[in-house]
Amino acid sequence: MSEYWADVMIHIDESLGDDDIHDLEQDLSMLDGVYSACVNDKARHLMLVDFDPADMKTNDLLWHVEKRGLHAELVGL
Repeated sequence: MSEYWADVMIHIDESLGDDDIHDLEQDLSMLDGVYSACVNDKARHLMLVDFDPADMKTNDLLWHVEKRGLHAELVGL
């Protein structure tokens, strides 16, 4: 990974239980180019993902969320 990083907010349309949220956070965090993925307990529809834009693209992050059968959008892009 490079010394540069970016972050993106992903809005998840569905209401997820604790186990599903933590599984999604862990799965995204394990992707090459992703430093962390975190949902705030008070804003459970919003996931902040820190990543290396040289290794991971925002649309690829969104695809990884949607391939789980979820509906989501990138926020602020």
